[in-house]
Amino acid sequence: MAKTSDSSSSSFSSKRHFHWTKKIGTENDEVPTFKSSDDQEKKEKHSAPLTPKKKLPAVAVARLRSVLSAFGKNRSSLPSGLGPRVVGTLFGYRRGHVHFAFQRDSTSPPAFLIELATPISGLVREMASGLVRIALECDKEKQEEVKKGVSSVRLLEEPVWRTYCNGKKCGFATRRECGAKELKILKAVEPISMGAGVLPGNGGNDEVMYMRAKFERIVGSRDSEAFYMMNPDSNGAPELSVYLLRV
Repeated sequence: MAKTSDSSSSSFSSKRHFHWTKKIGTENDEVPTFKSSDDQEKKEKHSAPLTPKKKLPAVAVARLRSVLSAFGKNRSSLPSGLGPRVVGTLFGYRRGHVHFAFQRDSTSPPAFLIELATPISGLVREMASGLVRIALECDKEKQEEVKKGVSSVRLLEEPVWRTYCNGKKCGFATRRECGAKELKILKAVEPISMGAGVLPGNGGNDEVMYMRAKFERIVGSRDSEAFYMMNPDSNGAPELSVYLLRV
């Protein structure tokens, strides 16, 4: 699970702190409090049966089906930059936005880094349902631009995306270059293969919440890719998936 060489980073295992199939945090707190391993083990032994997951509305189901259909048939060969297995990191300041980074390995610079309009606390609450599907959509080049010989942009290099979370529109996401702050965060979690926790800061708002895991990458075409979180605690079923679509 989580592997770290510095206990001061306050990293925790994903099973104990981001319950992929259970509700995380508390009902009243906007941001969950990460508990110690001993308290969590006691809670798991005496916890009540889980309540059924909420059903998604019809519009959300239709949106997810349209996204998933892009990956149901032939899959092209993987382009350069990222392989079939990547490291994915979700992070953000407590009162900041969600950032997603995908890397070839933990020491490589991010090949894909975006900032969502969604607050990190909002996504954490969404993940409490146990199932999160994030779809990012962008527009294809205009036909007249293609005829003029304008070089096509690789899917991972598209600058702006429409964002949907479990079928609900959540504003736009923007591709970012890896600056000093982002690089510092990725370096801090570099020893962690899989886990979630909080990186300490100067104050409450400076603390960075993060989740890190390995993802399976599937290329449907030059206009579609998917990243499925590889979680050994859920019998092989991914609980977090990210879809990139050019429509």
